[in-house]
Amino acid sequence: MTTLSAAPATASNRATTNTPPRLQDFDVIADDVALVEAMAAFGAGDRIAECSVLGRALGSAEGLEAGFAANEHPPVHVPYDRSGVRVDEVRFDPAWHHVMRLAVEHGVAGAVWADSAPGAQVARAAKFIGVAQVEAGATCPLAMTYACVPALRLDPTAAAVWEPLVTSGIYDTRPLPANAKQGALIGMALTEKQGGSDVRANTTVAEPDGDGYRVTGEKWFVSAVHSDALFVLAQTPQGVSCLLVPRRLPDGTDNGWTLDRLKDKLGNRSNATAEVRFEGARALLIGEPGRGVRAIMAMIAGTRQDCVLGSTAVLRTGTIEAIHWCAHRYAFGQRLLDQPAMTAVLADLALESEAASWSALHLARATSDAAAGDPAAATFRRLAAPVLKFWICKRAPLHAAEALECQGGYGYIEESRLPRSYREAPLMSIWEGSGNVQALDVLRAMQREPECVAVLFDELALAGGVNRRLDTAVTQLRDMVAAGVDEARARELTGRMARCLQASLLVRHAPAAVADAYCAGKLEDGGGTLGCLPAGIDAAAIVARHRVAR
Repeated sequence: MTTLSAAPATASNRATTNTPPRLQDFDVIADDVALVEAMAAFGAGDRIAECSVLGRALGSAEGLEAGFAANEHPPVHVPYDRSGVRVDEVRFDPAWHHVMRLAVEHGVAGAVWADSAPGAQVARAAKFIGVAQVEAGATCPLAMTYACVPALRLDPTAAAVWEPLVTSGIYDTRPLPANAKQGALIGMALTEKQGGSDVRANTTVAEPDGDGYRVTGEKWFVSAVHSDALFVLAQTPQGVSCLLVPRRLPDGTDNGWTLDRLKDKLGNRSNATAEVRFEGARALLIGEPGRGVRAIMAMIAGTRQDCVLGSTAVLRTGTIEAIHWCAHRYAFGQRLLDQPAMTAVLADLALESEAASWSALHLARATSDAAAGDPAAATFRRLAAPVLKFWICKRAPLHAAEALECQGGYGYIEESRLPRSYREAPLMSIWEGSGNVQALDVLRAMQREPECVAVLFDELALAGGVNRRLDTAVTQLRDMVAAGVDEARARELTGRMARCLQASLLVRHAPAAVADAYCAGKLEDGGGTLGCLPAGIDAAAIVARHRVAR
């Protein structure tokens, strides 16, 4: 008998001792210390347990795997049924429906508008950040369905039909007309090839027809195209107008939509985005004829806020994945987490994430107060929304790249969550207005509603006299505003406003180690290269605050 000796250790059978375990089975909401503190500070402390139920489901192995599967198996366009009838169906992987059902049933779509509690919008924002960490593609239909309610309320007829559906908290995917549904998703179709952000160049037309309109034209980039209705901008005799176009007519027949193709996108792959043609589709006018941009802005204000939340989720994902990896990975005989150069990078990632969380939830609280009739909150939100949309969405790609680098080669393969997050990061800057659009909107708000500048400085004054660097930055910002800013410096102004606002929130609410580090590292040079914090920063304490201990 031949005796077999043990095989030598090789790459194929050697025990792996230095590969960190997956970060899973955690609470994506309640394990986020900064997010929980911000919830409590802005009136949602009594909602933390409620949010934690969703947070645990999302952070479970099943929840995280659903995010991977939804992304790996994107939607499919089925133009015809087996009988050859044109149906333009969009089929999704079951994982997509798993994430969507969780989100809708936990109030991340429109249900929050039926809840008048002061902390409801803040809790909903925290939930949105949690969902976006698991699969950001699902957040597009959630965001538009949430944001559509103020626009629906511009027309009592539309609101009577659709608001009960979008606020029901029921995920109803059946291909039925509104009168047979229990819940609905609503999107919007604005972009055309020739215009992009310049919607006044649109060529889609809406012709009066009885008590409604008929819409004809093409839209080039329509996300969540499986929605039950779309807000559409079209030319009427009075100019660009806003119309609501149902997917199906009351008798259940299709309403003149044709899907030409689904888009093959850089990221956000689980979300169905299509080129759509309308051929005499019946529609209901929303708002005044010729004032379509004004009407759709009632919706875009909400989707811009959710872009801020989505980017905040990118920052949080990168931070916790990078810290988790470095806590379990050894190099040169020492954990990466304990090596000063890496600790500085991780601390800087955490600072960006925490600043985004505080400012994003503050914006959500302003939304709540504005909806309750607080004029100061509405004025603050008018300026803060484009300011934070510009800054946080611009920081996300830089942050995602640095977080990915912390994981090295593992961060560059699809088993990691970070490649997906990296592809997602630029999107929030593009959707609902690019960086230039936001910066120019800040100038527009200052010119048309100068009171919003006073409200911003009142907000910043709440942190006055505590941090020397912040006081200096606010003075410089005030001088810049007083001197006047032209379009070429709009980005600089917007970035300064964002950093001052974030610093003021951290000074008032966060631990001193966090606030001092942010003011020292972000206010003077804008926080260019991550990991270049000044001497004297308690980087280890900041990292420990943001570590998910698994």
